[in-house]
Amino acid sequence: MNRHGHAAAAVRAEPDIETRVSSDDHSALRLWLRMLATTTLIESRVRRLFHDRFNQTLPRFDFMAQLARVPEGLKMGDLSQRMMVTGGNVTGIADLLEKQKLIVRVGDPDDRRAMRVRLTPAGRKAFRAMAETHERWIVDALRTLTPVEMATVTEMLGRVKAHIRAGEGSAK
Repeated sequence: MNRHGHAAAAVRAEPDIETRVSSDDHSALRLWLRMLATTTLIESRVRRLFHDRFNQTLPRFDFMAQLARVPEGLKMGDLSQRMMVTGGNVTGIADLLEKQKLIVRVGDPDDRRAMRVRLTPAGRKAFRAMAETHERWIVDALRTLTPVEMATVTEMLGRVKAHIRAGEGSAK
């Protein structure tokens, strides 16, 4: 299931949400649906490729990416916050990665009641391979854009993001 509650096969079999837009709809709505459809397609492809190539999931990759940024490890609560998921989700992912010997849980030197999670040497090696491959998949997905076009789209979406963050509490 993807984050919208649809099975990956259903996303491929049915027309995407963008096709439901008519020429009468506002251009902002058409743009939003184009971005959502494109993101959904890329995410579905990356999820499938992670499974096929590494027998891993995108959430496990995200979990490992957080740990790769902090070699001394993170507390489970910090991981939950960074990944924007519940503590139960983080615990389930940690359990699976620990069984695969990709992470280890160690006591927190600053808080004897807490545990930190960090990548094992095998986990660092596996993550590097996944991260390099993931980058190639994203580059491939966006290869129809020139570097200038990518920079332009990135800048424009940055403005939209800043605008939304600035007015986060207001809705008309």
